[in-house]
Amino acid sequence: MIIQLESSATKDIDAARQSLAAVARSWGHELTDAPTNKGEATQRAGHDEKVIDPLSLTALVLSVPSAALAVVDLADRIRQRHWAQKLIDHARQLAAQHVTTCLVTEHRKIELADLDPDHLLELLADEKPTN
Repeated sequence: MIIQLESSATKDIDAARQSLAAVARSWGHELTDAPTNKGEATQRAGHDEKVIDPLSLTALVLSVPSAALAVVDLADRIRQRHWAQKLIDHARQLAAQHVTTCLVTEHRKIELADLDPDHLLELLADEKPTN
């Protein structure tokens, strides 16, 4: 995910980056600087994805009833929605400090403060490769 901070004052950007970094660390992630060109961004995104062993996946699918899978999917969606809401709330706090927080997708740039959690999750899902 690429998040871009924009402001006319450099000190606002630095403070916003530090607060966003603290939020990311609380979730077990670190902020990194954006690559200089778009080719690097797509190349790096491919390396961050996890690989699942096909035999292990087959064994898992055959051993877990479909109802249990539905519960797991629902729990994951709730966790992701909670994460998305926190990110949007943080973007709204930064907006009050005159810092614009944008989500940069392949096709456009969208202000996070204007989104709801479900819309943010849909945008992120649309950006993932569908191999």
